[in-house]
Amino acid sequence: MKKKLLATLMTAVMAATALAGCGGSSGSAGNSTTAAPAAAPADNAGGGSEAAAPAEGGKDYKIAVVVKGNTNGWFIRMNEGIEKWAGETGINAWMTGPTDTDSAQQIQIIQDIINQDIDALCVVPVDPAACEPVLQEAKDKGIVVICHEGSNVENCDYDIEAFNNAGYGAFIMDNLAELMGKKGTYTTMVGFLTTASHNEWADGAVAQQEAQYPDMTLLADLPRVESENNTETAYEKAKEVLKKYPELTGFTGSCSDDTPGIARAINELGLADKVHVVGTGMPNECRELLKNGSLTCITLWDPADAGYAMCELARKCLDGEEIGNGTDLGLPAYDSLQVDESNERLLMGNGFISVTADNVDDYDF
Repeated sequence: MKKKLLATLMTAVMAATALAGCGGSSGSAGNSTTAAPAAAPADNAGGGSEAAAPAEGGKDYKIAVVVKGNTNGWFIRMNEGIEKWAGETGINAWMTGPTDTDSAQQIQIIQDIINQDIDALCVVPVDPAACEPVLQEAKDKGIVVICHEGSNVENCDYDIEAFNNAGYGAFIMDNLAELMGKKGTYTTMVGFLTTASHNEWADGAVAQQEAQYPDMTLLADLPRVESENNTETAYEKAKEVLKKYPELTGFTGSCSDDTPGIARAINELGLADKVHVVGTGMPNECRELLKNGSLTCITLWDPADAGYAMCELARKCLDGEEIGNGTDLGLPAYDSLQVDESNERLLMGNGFISVTADNVDDYDF
C-alpha cells in the first residue's frame, strides 16, 4: 500500500487504559507449533476451537500471526486479543510460533505459513534483520506483512507499536531516576542485542538520563546486559553484575523476563534498600514482588491489544483503506495512530502504563 502522508513524531504519554509487558521464554531452540486457521467465537476472547462464519459484509481472509514464543505468558495474552478480533469479525486469524524464543525456528515457521495461501502475515520478530529475506518472500507472494516490535524491519507494509519507543524508554528512566534519587550508576538489560524494540527502549532510557539526570551514570564497562528472554538468566546475570560492580544502584529492564529476574537477584543479595529496577513486566508474574516491595513499579502495555491491533491493521490494508495519522483501530490505545516522521512504515499508538502495588490487582494477566 502506498503511504503519502508526512507524519509528526508522537510524544508518548502515559495511558491508563492498556496493559502488560514484552518478552519470550527460553533463548534455546525448541519445538515449533503451527496451528490451523480458525476464527474464534465472538463471546470468548480467551479461547475456543469452534470456527465462526465470516461476519456479514466481511471478507474471507486468512491472517496468520507468528510470535516469538507461543508458550510464554506474554504471547498467550496476545492470543486472547487475536481470538477476540477473529470472533468479532468472523475472519480467520490465528497465532503460532516456536515453543521457545528461537529466531531460526521462527523463520522456518514463517516460511511454512507463507506457502499456505494466507492473505496477511503478522510477525513479532525475534531477530528483525534475520527475518528480512522471508518477509520479502511473503511480500513477493502478495501477502500483506504487518510487524510489531520490529520498527527497523524494511520488508513489511507497516510496523505497529503501542507507543513511541524512545518515549517509552524515557518513561522507564523517569521512574528509575525517582527511585535512585536522580544520582548513581545504572545499567540496562535487554532480551537480545538483536531485538530492535528492547534496544530502542534502552537507548531511550539512556538518552533521557543524559538529558535530564546529569548525576546519574551509565555503567561504562557493561552498558547493556543480555538476558536471552529468560527470567533465570536475568537473575543469574544480575547477580554477577552486582557482585562485580558494587557501585551499581539501578537497572532498566526491557524484556518482561528481565525485571522480575533482576528483582530476585537484588533481594537475594540483600540490596533491596540500595539497588532499584524499573522495566517491562507482567502483572501476574510481578504481583507479589510489587506487594512485598521488591518492585516499586513495572511498565507495560497490553499484548492482547497489540494482537487485536495487528489483525485490524492487516484487514484495513487488505481492504485498501488509507493508513496514516489518525487511523483508528478500534481500541483506546490505538484509536489515533501517528506515523513516524522518519519512517512512514512505523505506526505508533498511545498505550503504555505504570503498574504499582496499588493497582496491580486491576490486571489479571
